[in-house]
Formats: sequence, structure tokens, C-alpha cells
Amino acid sequence: MPGVGGIALGGTALAVAALARRMWNADSWLAAWLGEAVLACVIGVAAATHKSHKAGTPLLSGPGRKFLLGFAPPLLAGALLTLVLFRAGFMALLPGIWLLLYGTGILCAGAASVRVVPLMGICFMAIGAVALFAPAAWGNTLLAAGFGGLHILFGILISVKYGG
Repeated sequence: MPGVGGIALGGTALAVAALARRMWNADSWLAAWLGEAVLACVIGVAAATHKSHKAGTPLLSGPGRKFLLGFAPPLLAGALLTLVLFRAGFMALLPGIWLLLYGTGILCAGAASVRVVPLMGICFMAIGAVALFAPAAWGNTLLAAGFGGLHILFGILISVKYGG
């Protein structure tokens, strides 16, 4: 789990949150956040590749493979639920579902990483739970707090404490 990559992910999420806040059209809002998800994947893979190369280990070595196996299933579930909830008109549930499942992925994948990574997953899950029960108008702000704030906070912590 590269800390510098987390900081970059947080920065792009804050930028998208600021942009998406001004969007009144649900399709545009969803497109902005889905674009952020694709960008986050690119940043995450690039940062992990750089970190594994720097350490002299293959990206999909033991820990990398375990991280991917713990992380991917909740993200796939989130992608499928996004489609279903969007088609059913339940857009207000998306921020909570995204944060909760992303946190679940981080928590599960964190078993193969440093101790702070599962804690980050729990924090994402907590914000996701709040988002599920909060007013719909809070969704974008909670996405910014989670995908922006938590990534930056834990990215700095991982960079400083674990050298990555």
C-alpha cells in the first residue's frame, strides 16, 4: 500500500468532489465519480508498481497477490451494485455503498500489509455507514472526507512511518 499513491488519490478525489458538488444532473455526477474511480485505479497501480520495483519484488508477489485477492471482490460488488442502484433510481445510496465496500476491501486486503492499513479500512467503513443513514445532500461531502481526506491522512502516515 503506497502512501504517496494514497496522497495522490486523495488529491484527485477532493478535486472531483468539488467538481461533482456543482453538478445537478445525476448522470454527470455519476460520470465524474466513475471517472475518478478509473483514475484512482491507474494511480494505485502505478504507485504500487513503483513501490514494488523500488523494493525489488514483483508486483504480484505474495503480499501483492494477497492484497489484490482481498481488495478486488468488494470493489466488484460495488461496481455491480452501482449499476443496479443507478438503474433503480437509488443514487443517494451510492456514497455509502462505495465507501463501505471500499473500506471492506482495504480491511480484507490489509491483512497482507502493515497494521495501519486495516485501520484505514475500518475508517472508510465507518464513513460509509454514516453516509448510508445521513441525508442524501451529505453524500458528496462524505465521499470527499473518505476518498479525499482518509487517503491523504493515511497516505502521509504510511509514507512517514513505513517509507512508502
